[in-house]
Amino acid sequence: MKKHLFTLLAVILAFSCQRGGFDVPQQGEDEILPPSHEMIVLGEKLEDPYSTVNITRALESLYPSKAQRIQVDPTDLYVRFLPQNGIQYEYLQSLDVDILDHPMDYRIIREGDYYQDPEVPDGDFTWQYSVVPVDFQFPSGIRYEILDRCYIAEHSPTKAQGIDWDRVERESYRLTGNADLLQESVKGERAEPVAPSGRIAVVDEMYDSEPIGVAGVKVVCNSFVKIASTYTDDQGYYEFRKKYSTNIRYRLVFKNVKGFGIGVNLILVPASVSSLGKNAAEGVNVIVDRDSDRKLFERCVVNNAGYDYFEYCSEKGSRIKTPPSNTRLWILHNLASSCTAMMQQGVLLEDSFVADYLGDYVPLVRLLMPDIILGLKDNDCSYDAIYSQAVHQLAHASHFSQAGKEFWGIYAREMLRSVIRSGTVSYGNGEEESSGYIEVAEMWAYYVQNAIYKNRYPDSDASFGLNRWFFPHIFLYLSERGFSKASLFAALTPDVTNREVLKERLVSLYPEYRSEIEQVFLRYF
Repeated sequence: MKKHLFTLLAVILAFSCQRGGFDVPQQGEDEILPPSHEMIVLGEKLEDPYSTVNITRALESLYPSKAQRIQVDPTDLYVRFLPQNGIQYEYLQSLDVDILDHPMDYRIIREGDYYQDPEVPDGDFTWQYSVVPVDFQFPSGIRYEILDRCYIAEHSPTKAQGIDWDRVERESYRLTGNADLLQESVKGERAEPVAPSGRIAVVDEMYDSEPIGVAGVKVVCNSFVKIASTYTDDQGYYEFRKKYSTNIRYRLVFKNVKGFGIGVNLILVPASVSSLGKNAAEGVNVIVDRDSDRKLFERCVVNNAGYDYFEYCSEKGSRIKTPPSNTRLWILHNLASSCTAMMQQGVLLEDSFVADYLGDYVPLVRLLMPDIILGLKDNDCSYDAIYSQAVHQLAHASHFSQAGKEFWGIYAREMLRSVIRSGTVSYGNGEEESSGYIEVAEMWAYYVQNAIYKNRYPDSDASFGLNRWFFPHIFLYLSERGFSKASLFAALTPDVTNREVLKERLVSLYPEYRSEIEQVFLRYF
Protein backbone atom coordinates (compact mmCIF):
# COMPACT_ATOMS: atom_id res chain seq x y z
CA MET A 1 0.00 0.00 0.00
CA LYS A 2 2.81 2.43 0.85
CA LYS A 3 4.34 1.80 -2.56
CA HIS A 4 1.12 2.94 -4.21
CA LEU A 5 0.89 6.01 -1.99
CA PHE A 6 4.46 7.09 -2.58
CA THR A 7 4.24 6.51 -6.32
CA LEU A 8 1.16 8.68 -6.56
CA LEU A 9 2.85 11.28 -4.40
CA ALA A 10 5.69 11.43 -6.92
CA VAL A 11 3.13 12.20 -9.62
CA ILE A 12 1.56 14.94 -7.54
CA LEU A 13 4.91 16.57 -6.92
CA ALA A 14 5.30 17.23 -10.63
CA PHE A 15 2.60 19.88 -10.32
CA SER A 16 4.91 22.60 -9.14
CA CYS A 17 4.28 26.32 -9.18
CA GLN A 18 7.10 27.78 -7.09
CA ARG A 19 10.81 27.31 -6.66
CA GLY A 20 13.08 28.74 -4.06
CA GLY A 21 16.70 29.78 -4.35
CA PHE A 22 18.24 29.36 -0.95
CA ASP A 23 20.14 26.62 0.86
CA VAL A 24 18.59 25.50 4.12
CA PRO A 25 21.04 25.60 7.04
CA GLN A 26 21.02 22.63 9.37
CA GLN A 27 19.27 23.60 12.57
CA GLY A 28 20.57 22.47 15.97
CA GLU A 29 18.38 21.23 18.77
CA ASP A 30 16.81 23.76 21.08
CA GLU A 31 18.15 23.38 24.63
CA ILE A 32 14.75 23.85 26.22
CA LEU A 33 12.55 22.18 23.63
CA PRO A 34 14.18 19.24 21.82
CA PRO A 35 11.26 17.42 20.13
CA SER A 36 11.92 14.17 18.36
CA HIS A 37 10.23 13.51 15.02
CA GLU A 38 10.92 9.81 15.09
CA MET A 39 8.61 7.09 16.36
CA ILE A 40 7.59 7.17 20.02
CA VAL A 41 9.43 4.54 22.05
CA LEU A 42 7.39 2.93 24.81
CA GLY A 43 8.77 1.60 28.07
CA GLU A 44 7.02 -0.57 30.61
CA LYS A 45 3.28 -0.72 31.02
CA LEU A 46 2.08 1.29 34.02
CA GLU A 47 -0.87 0.71 36.28
CA ASP A 48 -3.60 3.21 35.50
CA PRO A 49 -4.52 5.23 38.61
CA TYR A 50 -7.89 6.14 37.08
CA SER A 51 -9.24 2.60 36.75
CA THR A 52 -12.30 2.03 38.91
CA VAL A 53 -10.43 -0.75 40.73
CA ASN A 54 -7.58 1.56 41.72
CA ILE A 55 -9.84 4.51 42.58
CA THR A 56 -11.82 2.15 44.83
CA ARG A 57 -8.58 1.02 46.53
CA ALA A 58 -7.56 4.64 47.10
CA LEU A 59 -11.01 5.48 48.47
CA GLU A 60 -10.82 2.58 50.91
CA SER A 61 -7.33 3.68 51.96
CA LEU A 62 -8.40 7.24 52.80
CA TYR A 63 -12.04 6.74 53.86
CA PRO A 64 -12.34 3.16 55.14
CA SER A 65 -15.73 3.67 56.78
CA LYS A 66 -17.33 5.71 54.00
CA ALA A 67 -15.95 3.55 51.22
CA GLN A 68 -18.28 0.71 52.13
CA ARG A 69 -21.27 2.89 51.24
CA ILE A 70 -19.89 4.33 47.99
CA GLN A 71 -20.00 2.55 44.65
CA VAL A 72 -17.35 3.80 42.24
CA ASP A 73 -19.13 3.56 38.92
CA PRO A 74 -17.13 4.12 35.72
CA THR A 75 -17.46 7.50 34.07
CA ASP A 76 -15.30 6.69 31.05
CA LEU A 77 -13.99 3.81 29.00
CA TYR A 78 -10.39 3.53 27.90
CA VAL A 79 -10.62 2.00 24.44
CA ARG A 80 -8.74 1.42 21.25
CA PHE A 81 -10.01 1.24 17.67
CA LEU A 82 -8.50 -0.48 14.65
CA PRO A 83 -9.84 1.07 11.44
CA GLN A 84 -9.58 -1.15 8.40
CA ASN A 85 -9.90 1.47 5.68
CA GLY A 86 -9.89 5.17 4.99
CA ILE A 87 -13.61 5.61 5.49
CA GLN A 88 -13.45 4.09 8.99
CA TYR A 89 -10.41 6.17 9.89
CA GLU A 90 -12.06 9.36 8.66
CA TYR A 91 -15.14 8.57 10.72
CA LEU A 92 -13.08 8.06 13.89
CA GLN A 93 -11.37 11.40 13.34
CA SER A 94 -14.77 13.08 13.09
CA LEU A 95 -15.87 11.88 16.53
CA ASP A 96 -15.97 14.41 19.35
CA VAL A 97 -13.23 12.63 21.32
CA ASP A 98 -9.46 12.94 21.53
CA ILE A 99 -7.63 10.13 19.75
CA LEU A 100 -3.97 9.17 20.10
CA ASP A 101 -2.02 6.68 18.01
CA HIS A 102 -0.25 5.24 21.07
CA PRO A 103 -1.38 3.78 24.42
CA MET A 104 -1.80 6.12 27.38
CA ASP A 105 -0.71 3.73 30.12
CA TYR A 106 2.92 3.15 29.15
CA ARG A 107 6.03 5.01 30.16
CA ILE A 108 7.40 7.07 27.28
CA ILE A 109 11.12 6.45 26.86
CA ARG A 110 11.45 8.73 23.83
CA GLU A 111 8.92 11.28 22.66
CA GLY A 112 8.10 11.46 18.97
CA ASP A 113 5.59 12.49 16.34
CA TYR A 114 3.96 9.12 15.82
CA TYR A 115 3.67 5.49 16.87
CA GLN A 116 3.14 2.28 14.91
CA ASP A 117 2.05 -0.81 16.80
CA PRO A 118 4.64 -3.53 16.06
CA GLU A 119 1.85 -6.10 15.66
CA VAL A 120 0.19 -4.06 12.90
CA PRO A 121 1.70 -4.48 9.40
CA ASP A 122 3.55 -1.47 8.03
CA GLY A 123 1.26 0.66 5.91
CA ASP A 124 -1.92 -0.39 7.68
CA PHE A 125 -3.75 1.81 10.15
CA THR A 126 -2.38 1.36 13.64
CA TRP A 127 -4.49 1.16 16.79
CA GLN A 128 -6.12 4.44 17.77
CA TYR A 129 -6.52 5.05 21.53
CA SER A 130 -9.23 7.15 23.11
CA VAL A 131 -11.21 7.80 26.28
CA VAL A 132 -14.95 7.89 25.69
CA PRO A 133 -17.97 8.41 27.95
CA VAL A 134 -19.31 5.26 29.57
CA ASP A 135 -22.50 5.53 27.49
CA PHE A 136 -20.60 6.03 24.22
CA GLN A 137 -22.27 4.55 21.15
CA PHE A 138 -19.57 2.59 19.38
CA PRO A 139 -19.68 2.85 15.58
CA SER A 140 -20.76 -0.35 13.92
CA GLY A 141 -18.27 -2.13 11.72
CA ILE A 142 -15.14 -0.67 13.35
CA ARG A 143 -13.15 -3.05 15.51
CA TYR A 144 -12.65 -1.85 19.06
CA GLU A 145 -11.49 -3.13 22.44
CA ILE A 146 -12.37 -1.83 25.90
CA LEU A 147 -9.06 -1.72 27.74
CA ASP A 148 -10.28 -0.44 31.11
CA ARG A 149 -13.21 1.13 32.94
CA CYS A 150 -12.18 4.40 34.52
CA TYR A 151 -13.36 6.98 37.00
CA ILE A 152 -12.54 10.66 36.36
CA ALA A 153 -14.13 12.76 39.07
CA GLU A 154 -14.84 15.76 36.82
CA HIS A 155 -16.99 13.53 34.63
CA SER A 156 -19.13 12.13 37.42
CA PRO A 157 -22.70 13.51 37.49
CA THR A 158 -22.91 12.90 41.25
CA LYS A 159 -20.22 12.93 43.92
CA ALA A 160 -20.45 11.58 47.45
CA GLN A 161 -20.46 14.25 50.13
CA GLY A 162 -17.40 14.58 52.33
CA ILE A 163 -15.00 13.01 49.84
CA ASP A 164 -11.97 14.93 48.60
CA TRP A 165 -11.71 13.34 45.17
CA ASP A 166 -8.49 15.13 44.34
CA ARG A 167 -6.95 13.54 47.41
CA VAL A 168 -8.33 10.17 46.29
CA GLU A 169 -6.78 10.67 42.87
CA ARG A 170 -3.39 11.44 44.41
CA GLU A 171 -3.64 8.42 46.66
CA SER A 172 -4.36 6.25 43.65
CA TYR A 173 -1.19 7.54 42.00
CA ARG A 174 0.73 6.57 45.14
CA LEU A 175 -0.80 3.10 45.43
CA THR A 176 -0.16 2.32 41.74
CA GLY A 177 3.51 3.28 41.93
CA ASN A 178 3.10 6.55 40.03
CA ALA A 179 3.78 8.98 42.88
CA ASP A 180 6.77 10.38 40.97
CA LEU A 181 4.31 12.06 38.59
CA LEU A 182 2.58 14.08 41.30
CA GLN A 183 3.26 17.77 41.66
CA GLU A 184 5.53 18.51 44.60
CA SER A 185 3.95 19.91 47.73
CA VAL A 186 4.75 23.43 48.87
CA LYS A 187 5.70 23.99 52.52
CA GLY A 188 4.16 20.71 53.54
CA GLU A 189 0.85 21.41 51.81
CA ARG A 190 -0.16 19.34 48.84
CA ALA A 191 -0.29 21.09 45.50
CA GLU A 192 -3.80 22.09 44.48
CA PRO A 193 -5.09 20.91 41.10
CA VAL A 194 -4.81 23.52 38.40
CA ALA A 195 -6.12 24.04 34.88
CA PRO A 196 -3.07 24.24 32.58
CA SER A 197 -2.63 27.47 30.66
CA GLY A 198 0.10 29.19 28.72
CA ARG A 199 1.13 30.56 25.36
CA ILE A 200 2.56 29.12 22.17
CA ALA A 201 4.44 31.80 20.25
CA VAL A 202 6.77 32.08 17.29
CA VAL A 203 9.26 34.74 16.22
CA ASP A 204 8.86 36.60 12.92
CA GLU A 205 11.91 38.86 12.91
CA MET A 206 10.72 40.94 9.96
CA TYR A 207 7.25 41.57 11.35
CA ASP A 208 7.66 42.26 15.07
CA SER A 209 10.48 42.22 17.58
CA GLU A 210 8.17 40.44 20.02
CA PRO A 211 7.00 36.82 19.53
CA ILE A 212 3.59 36.49 17.95
CA GLY A 213 1.00 33.88 18.88
CA VAL A 214 0.62 30.57 17.10
CA ALA A 215 -3.07 31.01 16.37
CA GLY A 216 -5.82 28.41 16.46
CA VAL A 217 -3.55 25.41 16.94
CA LYS A 218 -4.75 22.40 18.93
CA VAL A 219 -3.06 21.67 22.25
CA VAL A 220 -3.52 18.24 23.85
CA CYS A 221 -2.42 17.18 27.32
CA ASN A 222 -2.82 14.01 29.34
CA SER A 223 -1.79 12.07 32.38
CA PHE A 224 -2.78 8.49 31.69
CA VAL A 225 -6.42 8.48 30.55
CA LYS A 226 -7.13 11.93 31.93
CA ILE A 227 -6.87 13.67 28.57
CA ALA A 228 -7.99 17.10 27.42
CA SER A 229 -7.64 19.34 24.39
CA THR A 230 -8.16 22.98 23.55
CA TYR A 231 -7.16 25.54 20.93
CA THR A 232 -5.01 28.62 21.19
CA ASP A 233 -6.65 31.98 20.60
CA ASP A 234 -5.46 34.45 17.95
CA GLN A 235 -2.64 35.54 20.26
CA GLY A 236 -1.46 32.00 20.98
CA TYR A 237 -2.89 31.72 24.51
CA TYR A 238 -4.57 28.52 25.65
CA GLU A 239 -6.33 27.31 28.78
CA PHE A 240 -7.75 23.90 29.61
CA ARG A 241 -10.93 23.38 31.57
CA LYS A 242 -9.78 20.15 33.19
CA LYS A 243 -7.55 20.40 36.29
CA TYR A 244 -4.47 18.33 37.07
CA SER A 245 -2.31 17.62 40.12
CA THR A 246 0.39 15.82 38.18
CA ASN A 247 3.09 16.50 35.65
CA ILE A 248 1.47 16.01 32.25
CA ARG A 249 2.45 15.45 28.63
CA TYR A 250 1.76 18.26 26.16
CA ARG A 251 1.50 18.03 22.39
CA LEU A 252 0.70 20.41 19.57
CA VAL A 253 -1.60 18.86 17.01
CA PHE A 254 -1.52 20.87 13.80
CA LYS A 255 -5.23 20.62 13.12
CA ASN A 256 -6.29 24.25 13.18
CA VAL A 257 -9.53 25.61 14.61
CA LYS A 258 -10.26 26.86 11.06
CA GLY A 259 -10.41 23.24 9.93
CA PHE A 260 -7.23 22.84 7.88
CA GLY A 261 -4.56 20.35 8.90
CA ILE A 262 -0.80 20.43 8.45
CA GLY A 263 1.46 17.55 7.88
CA VAL A 264 2.20 14.03 7.05
CA ASN A 265 3.95 11.86 9.57
CA LEU A 266 5.44 8.53 8.63
CA ILE A 267 2.08 6.89 9.17
CA LEU A 268 -1.40 7.52 7.92
CA VAL A 269 -2.52 10.57 9.88
CA PRO A 270 -3.97 13.87 8.64
CA ALA A 271 -2.14 16.26 11.00
CA SER A 272 1.40 16.41 12.31
CA VAL A 273 2.08 16.25 16.02
CA SER A 274 4.92 18.02 17.82
CA SER A 275 5.54 16.76 21.32
CA LEU A 276 6.36 19.35 23.96
CA GLY A 277 7.32 16.67 26.49
CA LYS A 278 6.32 16.38 30.12
CA ASN A 279 5.77 19.63 32.01
CA ALA A 280 4.06 20.97 35.11
CA ALA A 281 0.31 21.03 35.49
CA GLU A 282 0.34 24.84 35.49
CA GLY A 283 1.04 24.74 31.77
CA VAL A 284 3.90 25.25 29.36
CA ASN A 285 4.99 28.40 27.54
CA VAL A 286 6.81 27.90 24.26
CA ILE A 287 8.64 30.40 22.06
CA VAL A 288 9.73 29.00 18.72
CA ASP A 289 12.25 30.68 16.42
CA ARG A 290 14.60 29.79 13.58
CA ASP A 291 17.07 28.31 16.03
CA SER A 292 14.42 25.98 17.43
CA ASP A 293 13.58 22.61 15.96
CA ARG A 294 13.15 23.19 12.24
CA LYS A 295 9.99 21.15 11.73
CA LEU A 296 8.25 22.75 14.69
CA PHE A 297 9.17 26.22 13.41
CA GLU A 298 7.90 25.49 9.91
CA ARG A 299 4.65 24.00 11.20
CA CYS A 300 4.02 27.06 13.36
CA VAL A 301 4.65 29.43 10.44
CA VAL A 302 2.42 27.51 8.03
CA ASN A 303 -0.24 27.30 10.75
CA ASN A 304 -0.21 31.08 11.11
CA ALA A 305 -0.25 31.61 7.35
CA GLY A 306 -3.33 29.41 7.11
CA TYR A 307 -5.08 31.05 10.05
CA ASP A 308 -4.34 34.54 8.72
CA TYR A 309 -5.45 33.60 5.22
CA PHE A 310 -8.79 32.20 6.40
CA GLU A 311 -9.29 35.37 8.44
CA TYR A 312 -8.36 37.45 5.40
CA CYS A 313 -10.99 35.67 3.28
CA SER A 314 -13.68 36.22 5.89
CA GLU A 315 -13.02 39.91 6.45
CA LYS A 316 -16.11 42.06 6.07
CA GLY A 317 -16.81 42.74 2.43
CA SER A 318 -14.00 40.55 1.10
CA ARG A 319 -16.24 37.96 -0.61
CA ILE A 320 -13.27 35.71 -1.33
CA LYS A 321 -14.08 32.05 -0.97
CA THR A 322 -11.98 30.25 1.58
CA PRO A 323 -10.14 27.06 0.72
CA PRO A 324 -12.13 23.95 1.69
CA SER A 325 -12.27 23.85 5.50
CA ASN A 326 -10.59 20.44 5.60
CA THR A 327 -7.68 21.52 3.39
CA ARG A 328 -4.60 19.44 4.14
CA LEU A 329 -1.10 20.87 3.75
CA TRP A 330 2.04 18.76 3.66
CA ILE A 331 5.53 20.11 4.37
CA LEU A 332 8.29 18.17 2.63
CA HIS A 333 12.00 18.91 2.90
CA ASN A 334 13.37 16.87 0.02
CA LEU A 335 11.54 18.98 -2.54
CA ALA A 336 12.33 22.46 -3.80
CA SER A 337 8.88 23.11 -5.22
CA SER A 338 5.32 23.60 -4.03
CA CYS A 339 1.96 22.79 -5.55
CA THR A 340 -1.78 22.91 -4.93
CA ALA A 341 -3.07 19.61 -6.26
CA MET A 342 -6.31 19.48 -4.21
CA MET A 343 -6.11 15.70 -4.24
CA GLN A 344 -8.16 15.29 -1.08
CA GLN A 345 -10.94 17.23 -2.81
CA GLY A 346 -11.01 14.72 -5.67
CA VAL A 347 -8.91 16.44 -8.32
CA LEU A 348 -7.16 13.96 -10.68
CA LEU A 349 -8.51 10.94 -8.82
CA GLU A 350 -11.41 10.94 -11.23
CA ASP A 351 -9.09 10.67 -14.22
CA SER A 352 -9.22 7.17 -15.62
CA PHE A 353 -5.48 6.54 -15.72
CA VAL A 354 -5.09 7.37 -12.02
CA ALA A 355 -8.19 5.47 -10.94
CA ASP A 356 -7.18 2.41 -13.01
CA TYR A 357 -3.74 2.40 -11.44
CA LEU A 358 -4.90 2.83 -7.84
CA GLY A 359 -7.89 0.52 -7.99
CA ASP A 360 -9.09 -0.27 -4.47
CA TYR A 361 -6.73 2.34 -3.02
CA VAL A 362 -8.67 5.29 -4.41
CA PRO A 363 -10.77 5.88 -1.22
CA LEU A 364 -7.67 5.72 0.97
CA VAL A 365 -5.67 8.04 -1.25
CA ARG A 366 -8.59 10.46 -1.44
CA LEU A 367 -8.48 10.62 2.35
CA LEU A 368 -4.73 10.85 2.83
CA MET A 369 -3.40 12.71 -0.18
CA PRO A 370 -2.66 16.38 0.37
CA ASP A 371 -4.33 19.40 -1.11
CA ILE A 372 -1.23 21.58 -0.80
CA ILE A 373 2.42 20.51 -0.78
CA LEU A 374 5.03 22.96 0.43
CA GLY A 375 8.47 21.97 -0.79
CA LEU A 376 10.96 23.72 1.48
CA LYS A 377 14.24 22.18 0.35
CA ASP A 378 15.56 25.44 -1.09
CA ASN A 379 13.73 27.71 1.33
CA ASP A 380 15.92 29.85 3.59
CA CYS A 381 13.80 28.78 6.58
CA SER A 382 12.84 32.36 7.36
CA TYR A 383 9.35 33.13 8.59
CA ASP A 384 8.53 35.47 5.71
CA ALA A 385 9.72 33.06 3.01
CA ILE A 386 7.67 30.14 4.35
CA TYR A 387 4.68 32.39 5.08
CA SER A 388 4.53 33.88 1.57
CA GLN A 389 4.90 30.50 -0.09
CA ALA A 390 2.02 29.12 1.98
CA VAL A 391 -0.14 32.14 1.13
CA HIS A 392 0.49 31.58 -2.58
CA GLN A 393 -0.77 28.01 -2.38
CA LEU A 394 -3.76 28.98 -0.23
CA ALA A 395 -4.72 31.56 -2.85
CA HIS A 396 -4.79 28.69 -5.36
CA ALA A 397 -7.04 26.76 -2.98
CA SER A 398 -9.48 29.68 -2.89
CA HIS A 399 -9.47 29.73 -6.69
CA PHE A 400 -10.24 26.01 -6.65
CA SER A 401 -13.22 26.65 -4.35
CA GLN A 402 -14.72 28.92 -6.99
CA ALA A 403 -13.50 27.36 -10.25
CA GLY A 404 -14.21 23.75 -9.27
CA LYS A 405 -12.70 20.34 -9.92
CA GLU A 406 -13.07 20.35 -13.70
CA PHE A 407 -11.08 23.57 -14.07
CA TRP A 408 -8.49 22.42 -11.55
CA GLY A 409 -8.09 19.03 -13.17
CA ILE A 410 -7.23 20.67 -16.49
CA TYR A 411 -4.87 23.10 -14.75
CA ALA A 412 -3.06 20.26 -12.96
CA ARG A 413 -2.80 18.10 -16.07
CA GLU A 414 -1.39 21.01 -18.07
CA MET A 415 1.20 21.58 -15.35
CA LEU A 416 2.15 17.90 -15.58
CA ARG A 417 2.43 18.05 -19.37
CA SER A 418 4.72 21.06 -19.13
CA VAL A 419 6.97 19.13 -16.77
CA ILE A 420 7.04 16.13 -19.12
CA ARG A 421 7.88 18.34 -22.10
CA SER A 422 10.60 20.35 -20.40
CA GLY A 423 11.99 17.72 -18.05
CA THR A 424 11.91 20.14 -15.17
CA VAL A 425 9.53 22.23 -13.13
CA SER A 426 7.99 24.64 -15.59
CA TYR A 427 4.96 26.75 -16.41
CA GLY A 428 5.62 26.26 -20.09
CA ASN A 429 5.87 29.27 -22.36
CA GLY A 430 2.19 30.07 -22.75
CA GLU A 431 1.80 28.41 -26.10
CA GLU A 432 0.85 24.93 -24.92
CA GLU A 433 -2.64 23.44 -24.99
CA SER A 434 -4.74 24.73 -22.09
CA SER A 435 -1.92 26.99 -20.89
CA GLY A 436 -4.59 29.63 -20.31
CA TYR A 437 -5.60 27.72 -17.17
CA ILE A 438 -2.06 28.11 -15.83
CA GLU A 439 -2.08 31.75 -16.85
CA VAL A 440 -5.25 32.66 -14.95
CA ALA A 441 -4.44 30.56 -11.88
CA GLU A 442 -0.90 31.88 -11.48
CA MET A 443 -1.85 35.52 -12.14
CA TRP A 444 -4.21 35.33 -9.18
CA ALA A 445 -1.92 33.41 -6.81
CA TYR A 446 1.12 35.61 -7.43
CA TYR A 447 -1.01 38.73 -7.12
CA VAL A 448 -2.33 37.62 -3.71
CA GLN A 449 1.15 36.58 -2.59
CA ASN A 450 2.59 39.98 -3.49
CA ALA A 451 -0.31 41.92 -1.97
CA ILE A 452 -0.35 40.08 1.37
CA TYR A 453 3.44 40.07 1.63
CA LYS A 454 3.65 43.81 0.99
CA ASN A 455 0.91 44.49 3.53
CA ARG A 456 2.69 42.41 6.18
CA TYR A 457 6.22 43.61 5.37
CA PRO A 458 5.81 47.15 3.98
CA ASP A 459 9.52 47.92 4.22
CA SER A 460 10.54 44.95 2.07
CA ASP A 461 11.21 45.32 -1.65
CA ALA A 462 10.70 41.59 -2.33
CA SER A 463 8.41 40.60 -5.21
CA PHE A 464 7.20 37.31 -6.63
CA GLY A 465 6.44 36.08 -10.13
CA LEU A 466 6.82 39.43 -11.87
CA ASN A 467 9.14 38.02 -14.52
CA ARG A 468 6.66 35.38 -15.66
CA TRP A 469 4.89 35.29 -19.02
CA PHE A 470 1.45 35.42 -17.41
CA PHE A 471 1.96 38.85 -15.81
CA PRO A 472 0.39 39.16 -12.35
CA HIS A 473 1.17 42.86 -12.92
CA ILE A 474 -2.34 43.17 -14.37
CA PHE A 475 -4.06 42.50 -11.06
CA LEU A 476 -1.55 44.65 -9.21
CA TYR A 477 -2.19 47.51 -11.63
CA LEU A 478 -5.97 47.24 -11.26
CA SER A 479 -5.64 47.00 -7.49
CA GLU A 480 -3.73 50.27 -7.43
CA ARG A 481 -6.64 51.86 -9.30
CA GLY A 482 -9.29 50.87 -6.82
CA PHE A 483 -10.09 47.25 -7.56
CA SER A 484 -10.48 45.23 -4.38
CA LYS A 485 -9.21 41.67 -4.12
CA ALA A 486 -12.84 40.56 -3.92
CA SER A 487 -13.76 42.33 -7.15
CA LEU A 488 -10.87 40.62 -8.95
CA PHE A 489 -11.70 37.26 -7.43
CA ALA A 490 -15.29 37.57 -8.65
CA ALA A 491 -14.00 37.21 -12.20
CA LEU A 492 -12.37 33.82 -11.57
CA THR A 493 -15.38 31.71 -12.48
CA PRO A 494 -15.02 28.19 -14.01
CA ASP A 495 -15.38 29.47 -17.56
CA VAL A 496 -12.54 32.00 -17.27
CA THR A 497 -9.81 29.85 -18.80
CA ASN A 498 -7.46 32.35 -20.45
CA ARG A 499 -6.57 36.03 -20.38
CA GLU A 500 -8.96 37.05 -23.18
CA VAL A 501 -11.93 35.59 -21.35
CA LEU A 502 -10.62 37.14 -18.13
CA LYS A 503 -10.48 40.57 -19.76
CA GLU A 504 -13.99 40.24 -21.12
CA ARG A 505 -15.30 39.09 -17.76
CA LEU A 506 -13.72 42.04 -15.95
CA VAL A 507 -15.19 44.46 -18.48
CA SER A 508 -18.65 42.92 -18.15
CA LEU A 509 -18.48 43.06 -14.35
CA TYR A 510 -17.06 46.59 -14.18
CA PRO A 511 -17.95 48.45 -17.41
CA GLU A 512 -17.14 51.79 -15.81
CA TYR A 513 -13.48 50.67 -15.78
CA ARG A 514 -13.41 49.44 -19.40
CA SER A 515 -10.67 51.87 -20.39
CA GLU A 516 -8.34 50.93 -17.53
CA ILE A 517 -8.92 47.20 -18.04
CA GLU A 518 -8.29 47.26 -21.78
CA GLN A 519 -5.27 49.51 -21.32
CA VAL A 520 -3.50 47.23 -18.85
CA PHE A 521 -4.12 44.08 -20.91
CA LEU A 522 -2.82 45.85 -24.02
CA ARG A 523 0.24 47.01 -22.08
CA TYR A 524 1.35 43.54 -21.02
CA PHE A 525 0.13 41.39 -23.92
